[in-house]
Amino acid sequence: MAGKSNKGRNRRGAHNSTISAEQPVSSDVPLKGNVTASKPPDVDSNGVANMVESSGPKSEMTEQEALNSSSQPKQGDVHLYPVPVKTQSGEKLELQLNPGDSVMDIRQFLLDAPETCYFTCYDLLLHIKDGLTHHLEDYNEISEVADITIGGCSLEMVAALYDDRSIRAHVHRTRDLLSPSTLDASLSTSLALQYEKAQSKASISGDAAKIEVPELDGLGFMEDVTGSVGKLLSSSSMEIKCVESIVFSSFNPPPSYQRLVGDLIYLDVETLEGNKYCITGTTKIFYVNSSTGNILDPRPSKAGYEATTLVGLLQKISSKFRKAFHETMERKATAHPFENVQSLLPQNSWLESYPVPDHKRDAARAENTLIPSYGSELIGMQRDWNEELQSCREFPRTTPQERILRDRALYKVTSDFVDAAISGAVGVINRCIPPINPTDPECFHMYVHNNIFFSFAVDSDMKPLSKKRSVDTYSNSESRNEAAGSMEPNEERSSMGGSDTVTELAHGSVETPLAESEQATYASANNDLKGTKAYQEADVPGLHNLAMAMIDYRGHRVVAQSVLPGILQGDKSDSLLYGSVDNGKKICWNEDFHSKVLEAAKRLHLKEHTVLDASGNIFKLAAPVECKGIVGSDDRHYLLDLMRATPRDANFNGPGSQFCILRSELITAFIQSQAPEGSKSVSKSEGEVNAATNSSKSEGEVNVATDSSKAAVDEAPGTTKEDKNKVDTQCSSVSVKSSETHEISFNPNVFTEFKLAGSQEEIEADEENVRKASSYLLDVLLPKFIQDLCMLEVSPMDGQTLTEALHAHGINIRYIGNVANGTKHLPHLWDLCSNEIVVRSAKHVLKDVLRDTEDHDLGPAIAHFLSCFLGSCQSVAAKLTSSTQPKNQKKEQASHQSSGKTSKGHSRWKGKASARRNISYYMDVSSESLWSEIQKFAKLKYQFELPEDARSRAKKISVLRNLCQKVGITIAARKYDLNAATPFHTSDILNLQPVVKHSVPACAEAKDLVEMGKVQLAEGMLSEAYAIFSEAFSILQQVTGPMHREVANCCRYLAMVLYHAGDMAGAIMQQHKN
Repeated sequence: MAGKSNKGRNRRGAHNSTISAEQPVSSDVPLKGNVTASKPPDVDSNGVANMVESSGPKSEMTEQEALNSSSQPKQGDVHLYPVPVKTQSGEKLELQLNPGDSVMDIRQFLLDAPETCYFTCYDLLLHIKDGLTHHLEDYNEISEVADITIGGCSLEMVAALYDDRSIRAHVHRTRDLLSPSTLDASLSTSLALQYEKAQSKASISGDAAKIEVPELDGLGFMEDVTGSVGKLLSSSSMEIKCVESIVFSSFNPPPSYQRLVGDLIYLDVETLEGNKYCITGTTKIFYVNSSTGNILDPRPSKAGYEATTLVGLLQKISSKFRKAFHETMERKATAHPFENVQSLLPQNSWLESYPVPDHKRDAARAENTLIPSYGSELIGMQRDWNEELQSCREFPRTTPQERILRDRALYKVTSDFVDAAISGAVGVINRCIPPINPTDPECFHMYVHNNIFFSFAVDSDMKPLSKKRSVDTYSNSESRNEAAGSMEPNEERSSMGGSDTVTELAHGSVETPLAESEQATYASANNDLKGTKAYQEADVPGLHNLAMAMIDYRGHRVVAQSVLPGILQGDKSDSLLYGSVDNGKKICWNEDFHSKVLEAAKRLHLKEHTVLDASGNIFKLAAPVECKGIVGSDDRHYLLDLMRATPRDANFNGPGSQFCILRSELITAFIQSQAPEGSKSVSKSEGEVNAATNSSKSEGEVNVATDSSKAAVDEAPGTTKEDKNKVDTQCSSVSVKSSETHEISFNPNVFTEFKLAGSQEEIEADEENVRKASSYLLDVLLPKFIQDLCMLEVSPMDGQTLTEALHAHGINIRYIGNVANGTKHLPHLWDLCSNEIVVRSAKHVLKDVLRDTEDHDLGPAIAHFLSCFLGSCQSVAAKLTSSTQPKNQKKEQASHQSSGKTSKGHSRWKGKASARRNISYYMDVSSESLWSEIQKFAKLKYQFELPEDARSRAKKISVLRNLCQKVGITIAARKYDLNAATPFHTSDILNLQPVVKHSVPACAEAKDLVEMGKVQLAEGMLSEAYAIFSEAFSILQQVTGPMHREVANCCRYLAMVLYHAGDMAGAIMQQHKN
């Protein structure tokens, strides 16, 4: 069971080398997501202790903290015991283990140790004090076998027999060890590495002078210097080459008579000396055979080279390999932790090195890319994502450590799901995966690959088609969620699709129905993802949700979900127990299901209310009418289609605004504001924290609204009643219990087309509640946020941190125009808001360009668009503004005439004639027409009038970075003349990567602790805040590993505490860690 093996502690500071997602470590070792990581022994002090020791003047706070930490046990504390290990090569090493570690964790620790990193197929024997020996099974905990706390225990690695799967995994592991580091090229990582290298050099030389570290003003961010992007990448270290090539031989597969004597695989190896060998891999050993030409000679060579591992054999036949491999292991052992860490969630870089390195022959790379083609994977290797996810949710969670292990398992499984979803979505868009409904129009095709369900977001001009095709049938999103029945789209909601940004919803406008409908379509998908995350965080036992991710790639939006059990087999029309599939015409209800939904509704502040179906029957619901409660073949209750987990925004009631909903942070803040005055006592102190913590301008999104900060503990997933009581005792102002005396809940179905039952007074009261919350957003939160910006209590540095700050305050991104208008008197804030509006509007136009561009024109189209955006490129045809509307009309007419096979946004299905038109489509774009479209979209969506000189006022480097990150573009890190007419060329566009939004869960324990630490910091209790943040740091290290933004946030909070305590050196060190 995936997740069951995820019980090890991330106690050595960083994830080291990992295994490819496709290949297991051995016949027993699971895939990538079940691999934990070990760290160098010194990184255990990477958090608090080491930082305090490095500080100059030791403050009273740090001394008190030492006393507190020694006297009070923490949830994240891990008790380790030394256990010696005898390796296969006879070497001795020592592991620090916890009785709760599983055998899988021990395997991972050994996989990360330089002495044993190339052993993959072995059995583990545990020798205990009384002389007994136990054979360890992979999924057992050590405590289930023996008590290592009494001492006298030792481990021994004993070579096991290879099989077809494990020997291929061994070869792939060897290749991974010999490959160069895969460090993500990011600005923050580069700065951290440069700082650490400079610090180490200074300490070695004994130079006490100030260490010079390149700061932001030297990198072109403080002033808009053209060409400064070339300075953002750190120089790569010299690659160590160990062997010319290791490839699977064309002698494979072994002939039957050789299989009978144990041959499993043949490899062709070319060493650095230029010698070529054919190697036989058997069930026991690797050896060099006597084959020299095109005829297999399986006999061992005269030299008699053989070893139990491939690395061991290569060390015998090549002295250069032996030397280079030793250097490689030394480099890995002495590398900065960041260099050996691989984040579970994919990271896209918007820059790559320039000049572009030569693309060299690599047969191993070609094998890895081409052999696992879509559709040829072994069925037995596919993972049941839904079963893994739901099983992890059912893990015990009564103790803090059990909750940590549960969060860790959920994080691993969902991270793996996201990785697989991205790969599958790219395959869908590239037409590598066949649809499951090939007889339907191509725009409505759906796909199942690797036990993941995929569907396209259908654009606005598909809506009339869906009305023509089906009346009173399942929607495309419903059929994606349920995969049942006819799988046809519904007349109300033609698709589910992703959204690039959180809550990018359309403003009502009669003039542009296509744009508003398209935005509403994307908003419904985005809201569904947010609703799914909200119910996951509510974490009601017995109520389940599917894993979900949205992938944007090449202008398309693909929604990926785990497959609901049994929904693809047989008629499941009777599996709907709750909600409606036909927009309220027929509503299903089940008492058991309703009780679970009601429990979630209480945690989400949703009201139990009554609605009417088309026949006048009254039903009592505690969720949106269009949600669907389904019982799967595994007898679990699943709740799907959660587009409105919060009520509608009463400030937006025009056409196309049906999916404009309020944020959950706003709901929490509003409820807190309506609570008795006694529960608001913390507001003032938290405001002081925001002011104090922003003494460093790098804070950005950290400083959130006081009301939303206060309620974050209640929103944390996986917390039990005992935990909440504990939090209430320590900080009653952070608990939801403060508002229980003034309970406010919202009816999610007000201001919708659904018929509400109950008295008119009750309906009006529900509507008034929603109006009050919407007014609170417009009249209180927005002015307060603008004031905080002006007073530097909130200090976003770029578009991303601005967006996160808005969301933390409960403000939707559609209100960014209001923020810009409110900060006109401060140019730096106005520029930040207007640049974000420009980038989001340009992204919308670029998305259409990419969708309407054929494969062979993607590079030229992106380069031309960027030149028009940042340069002064002129088109050779009519302007985009004059050609867009007629083109849209033609596409809309074509969609009716050809059953949807030609439509805006789905040009992947167009013919050759249309392909010729696509070329002219992106070539028709000019700087003037593009900026005209940007201004129109900004006015439509954000109610913001871009000035005439917005094009010249844009910060070109930051705008370029922001746009590339939002769309997934990678450009060459060279010097650009952004004042030229065409600053970008096709050769500058190096990659186009998928951008993903997902529902990977947060760590509940750490979230609670961080919020408690904020309150302690607000009250000036520095030692207590320091201890709490340190504990959160330790827990997050165990759950997510070190390369996670929440771990960085903990480091930042620790730096803030030390700064206020006067420990500047320690604060600087913690700040560099994040």
